[in-house]
Amino acid sequence: MENIYIPENLLNFILVSLFSLIFGLAQKRIVLEYEEKKVFGTDRTFTFIGILGFILYIVDPTHLYLYMGGGFAIILMLALYYYNKLNNLNKYGITTIIIAIITYSLTPLIFTQPKYLVMAIVVTVLLFTEMKTTLFNISQKFDKEEFITLSKFLIIAGVILPILPKESVVSFLSLSPYKIWVAVVVISSISYLSYILRKFVFKDKGIIITGILGGMYSSTASTIILAKKSKNSSHIYHYASAIIFATAMMYIRIFLIMLFFNITLAKVLLLPFVILTIISIASGVVLYIYSKKDEVYFSEKNQHVENDRNPLEFNVAIFFTILFVTFSFITYYTIQYFGTNGLNILSLIVGITDIDPFLINLFQGKFDISISMIAIATLQSIIGNNIIKAIYTLVISGRKVFIPVAIAFLAIIIANIAVIILI
Repeated sequence: MENIYIPENLLNFILVSLFSLIFGLAQKRIVLEYEEKKVFGTDRTFTFIGILGFILYIVDPTHLYLYMGGGFAIILMLALYYYNKLNNLNKYGITTIIIAIITYSLTPLIFTQPKYLVMAIVVTVLLFTEMKTTLFNISQKFDKEEFITLSKFLIIAGVILPILPKESVVSFLSLSPYKIWVAVVVISSISYLSYILRKFVFKDKGIIITGILGGMYSSTASTIILAKKSKNSSHIYHYASAIIFATAMMYIRIFLIMLFFNITLAKVLLLPFVILTIISIASGVVLYIYSKKDEVYFSEKNQHVENDRNPLEFNVAIFFTILFVTFSFITYYTIQYFGTNGLNILSLIVGITDIDPFLINLFQGKFDISISMIAIATLQSIIGNNIIKAIYTLVISGRKVFIPVAIAFLAIIIANIAVIILI
């Protein structure tokens, strides 16, 4: 069977007409929904604007005099429409006008640019056309602090990072200002994503969601917050399950960091981390199911845990930087003087602190140790961190919450040890 040949101009004409019609239909739906009056046109008008642009473009594709003249005429008519709209309806919106101009611009875009870029632009226009109410609702949730937070993230990732030198500042250790700040940016990105989801997508969704999203930022901090909240609550299994879900998210967070810094290590630990994540989630689910059977009616909506602290404070970034540099030197000298045995002990001890700086140091491959040794040290540091979280739960919330948490952590730690043995 011979391939069907479609002339390029015909194909481009079909695309221009189709996309123009889609823009027009989207505008017509909005007109009907919001009961707009005296609009300059919708489906057919937008289609004709696109076709006009196509005709004037292909007639003189070299100099484009006709196309520019047609564009000027379209803009003039739209300007008259907007002037009339201001005087008679006192409305200032220009979205429909902008989309009409974009419709006229489709032809040169389709002729000169890759089709994937054209599709991306069309989809983006349609999405933002349909997201009017959604974007308005989102903007209502923002205050000036959110834009300050976003500015901080952009400064950390887009301003400071590119200007830092990549040369090592220590001759015996591959440690440069750039590498240090890359670690800060990666952790800040994950923390900021968790913050956005917690504050705008899953706000007031209860302690389970708090545990899950908190684990993206810091499972240790989430454990402390949930343990404090559970101290005066009789619904211990809900809080216990939230603590375990935070730990499950910790495995996902660490693997994402690993994937960014050391893909070879990520391949080695992919299956172990999948197993440990599944076991952690299963433990959390068991506790949650048990709570439904064992406790009286419990409303998640009334159990919001306040945890909207901004993760992008500069003092947090500075503290992380200090920890990162400190662990760089500690790990280096531990390996130099005590070898792998020293690293094994250190990896268990660091669990009492934030383990991310220690792990990123290992992931960056700046030490003369094998991938398998890095994998073992990673899993051992997680064991130490899980043990300290269980201790925090006991000290802060008491034995009632500690017992189910300890049982779940015991299962996770046993699985963790089994994985280490198999590596």
